[in-house]
Amino acid sequence: MTAENLDGYEMLEQYTPIVFAFVLGLSFILLMIVFRSIVVPIKAVIMNLLSVGAAYGLVVLVSQEGVGAGLLGFQQVQTVEAWLPIFLFAVLFGLSMDYHVFLLSRIRERYDQTHDNTDAVVFGVRSTGRLITGAALIMVAVFGGFAAGDLVMFQQMGFGAGVAVLIDATIVRSILVPASMRLLGDWNWYLPSVLRWLPDVRVEAAERFNLPVQGRRAVPEGD
Repeated sequence: MTAENLDGYEMLEQYTPIVFAFVLGLSFILLMIVFRSIVVPIKAVIMNLLSVGAAYGLVVLVSQEGVGAGLLGFQQVQTVEAWLPIFLFAVLFGLSMDYHVFLLSRIRERYDQTHDNTDAVVFGVRSTGRLITGAALIMVAVFGGFAAGDLVMFQQMGFGAGVAVLIDATIVRSILVPASMRLLGDWNWYLPSVLRWLPDVRVEAAERFNLPVQGRRAVPEGD
């Protein structure tokens, strides 16, 4: 058992940085292609890491430091499970990016139609807010079921994932992302000229309104 644990810790130590780099790098590349911007993927990675970092901090605060552990019915332990950080990163980054892409898709579609950044941000938050919040509450309830168990590892996993999703759907996705996009304005969609060769996959607005993406304000048919 000791040898097995040592091998597992060594593997985690070796591959955790690789997993982080691969996931962050691939997410950046895909978002840059889809939204044709280098600002959007940078901001998305930073915002998603905020949720993951908050989860790490709260797990340590409750599980190791014992703050609120008795109130929540958790056991205070000396260490966090070794596999938990990379597990939480993989799961939470996937969920956070899912919500982020959903929101950004609506914002980008609206921006292609009106070229008004403020209106696009307002429209994106208004049209996706309830869906994102509802989906997040479902996930929080699911993770809360894990946290309600007696095993420490499930308590840590359920609590960390639950609070991260809750923070991501409320503070990050509903406040920080729209606020940052409003402040950045048209810089949100900045793409250096050396990257203009990237394929343009923004087809929703052009197909729906039967108008070119660039060149003039899009007006829905019938208006």
